[in-house]
Amino acid sequence: MTESNRSTQPASEALPASGHAMPGPDPTAEWTRQYLAALAQVTGGLSPLPFGGAWMNWWSRLAQSPSKQTELAQSAMEKTMELWGFAAQAADGNPHAPVTDNPAEAQRFKAGAWGRWPYNVLAQSYLHTQAWWDQAADAAPGMDKDKSDLARFSIKQALEAVSPQNFLLTNPELLDQTAEENGRNLQRGFENWLEDLKRTIDPGSVGDSGTFKVGEQVAISPGKVVFRNNLIELIQYSPATPDVYAEPILIVPAWIMKYYILDLSPANSLVRYLVEQGHTVFMISWKNPAATDRALAMDDYVSLGVGDALDVVAAVCPRKKVHAVGYCIGGTLLSIAAARLANAGDKRIGSVTLLAAQTDFSEPGELSLFINPDQLAMLEAKMSQSGVLEAKNMSGAFALLRSRDLIWNPMVSTYLQGQRAKTNDLMSWNADGTRMAHRMHTDYLFQLYLNNDLAGGRYCSHGELVDLKAIAVPMFVVGTETDHVAPWKSVYKVRDLTRSRDYSFLLTSGGHNAGIISGRVHPRRHYRLHRFTSEEAQLGADGFVASTEKQPGSWWPVWQQWLVDHSNAKRVAPPAMGAPEEGFFPVTDAPGSYVLQR
Repeated sequence: MTESNRSTQPASEALPASGHAMPGPDPTAEWTRQYLAALAQVTGGLSPLPFGGAWMNWWSRLAQSPSKQTELAQSAMEKTMELWGFAAQAADGNPHAPVTDNPAEAQRFKAGAWGRWPYNVLAQSYLHTQAWWDQAADAAPGMDKDKSDLARFSIKQALEAVSPQNFLLTNPELLDQTAEENGRNLQRGFENWLEDLKRTIDPGSVGDSGTFKVGEQVAISPGKVVFRNNLIELIQYSPATPDVYAEPILIVPAWIMKYYILDLSPANSLVRYLVEQGHTVFMISWKNPAATDRALAMDDYVSLGVGDALDVVAAVCPRKKVHAVGYCIGGTLLSIAAARLANAGDKRIGSVTLLAAQTDFSEPGELSLFINPDQLAMLEAKMSQSGVLEAKNMSGAFALLRSRDLIWNPMVSTYLQGQRAKTNDLMSWNADGTRMAHRMHTDYLFQLYLNNDLAGGRYCSHGELVDLKAIAVPMFVVGTETDHVAPWKSVYKVRDLTRSRDYSFLLTSGGHNAGIISGRVHPRRHYRLHRFTSEEAQLGADGFVASTEKQPGSWWPVWQQWLVDHSNAKRVAPPAMGAPEEGFFPVTDAPGSYVLQR
């Protein structure tokens, strides 16, 4: 047993383990935190300062540019005249579909009903307004990119909110449906609204409309919890084949989500797929932190999480290299742990697979809109008051990044069309959020996201600098094309930070979750794969796309074959459940108890 396994208590808040100084007893600072925490209750956790500052910067820059003012005024006049001309033609009673150069926006109003007057004029007015504001967002010369992005984001949110699609009287498709159903859709929508209101006021007053229950329809791969501490349960899955590959797989999921994203219903379960291919799989299941866990730090996730789990896996499968897999921020954590272990001469990890996981946060994508000092100060204040960050605060930010798909379209469908979306396993999982401990999340956001300390060689774990160059084992890295959480071009950068000579990068279609949960067979998926050689020159992200052909299908079989190629060809008898001789006895059946915590 290593030192990390003997450590069962979180790092003391008085002794910062990860290098981020916790706020001191300054009464002025404490008053400011209380004020920000109170403000967060009003704003939903979003700081108004960055957005206000962006608009002030926009106005001031524009005020100093008469030429840009003239350009915008001329554009407004041209679009007004175009709209009047369109309205005059549309008034003849013949269908006139709205016109736009943006294919994505054209899809919004492609239904024939939008060609009727006056709805086509409403849609055309909306498209012109949208095009003008898109032009205006770039109209302030010399404006900082981050402020320009914030201004554009707020414009997008405002325009999405007032789209004619969102309202009964301005949406001809809704009006036609209402007429056909004699208003029954609105009755169903009102009932849906009442049900949701009751669920919001009293979560226990209305039954869960989802059909996927943990341990019943999802997270049902058989196995045992073979270890538990105050942060994780470690699940060892039962073998599905008479013999197995000797090298076990340890999966480190993100603690921002429940682990069973990787063990959904059987057809979508990565765990089940691996087990059925003859792999011995271990999964970390994270505790859902409560206010009493506020002092948990990143170092605790390294030691009590990856460290203790690796000790158990090594005890169950002694003298065998471990295929370590990290998903999302679980991959970031795995990278930190793997670098520390390699630097200390620990060679138990035989390969590293990163799934949509960032180590270089210099290009965090659209999430950067919410990662700035003012926003993080508000989040820190909110967490300092409650001890945790609730899942709804994080899910709200993610929803804003795709507000049309995740906010407005579902509202129209549920409350105006009277149609509840059919729940699937991924949707049920998405609604099963987790909390973030104050200390850990502050460390993570400030050091990794804001300061990019890990890629910059400034990140400390257990008092020592973490050097990712210590990682020299084979690596398989997966990015997803439309990832809003871990943009693939950011994920791609990890090769520059390590010394892995056996390195493969795979880019799959889909987003942060759906792209990873590809299934063993998926006719609508595709991927690109490049296996780098040790002598191969660095290849930029755009060069990777240009030089790598698309391949049809799921990426799962490709990765599984890579695991086989990096395993001993001679298969062995499945290991025992746990390691009783080392004190690791089966505690309970999978999925365990931590995943059920609310």
